Amino acid sequence: MRGLSIIDAAEVPATRGARRKGLLGRNGVEGAFVIQPCKQVHTVGMKFAIDVAFCDRSGLVIHTATMKPGRLSRVVWSSALAIEAEAGSFKAWGLAIGDVIEVRE
Repeated sequence: MRGLSIIDAAEVPATRGARRKGLLGRNGVEGAFVIQPCKQVHTVGMKFAIDVAFCDRSGLVIHTATMKPGRLSRVVWSSALAIEAEAGSFKAWGLAIGDVIEVRE
């Protein structure tokens, strides 16, 4: 763990309905969108591509992907949460598999 703060703002939806809607209908996202629990995401109906990181219970990033609209991610069985951001964000932030994410409210 590098001990860096890489995401200034993250939206953590409080309800199941808000988690299910996710980023649908939006033109983009500032910072990140955290979905917990989550083992798979989709971009069906979305207007923009996203980066997604799947993390285990300890926050360890175990899988990442960049997804164009209209796609379905693989199922990441050991994932406890997913972090979504606009495509290219993870590269800009230096986020990679093996990093540890801590979500603070």
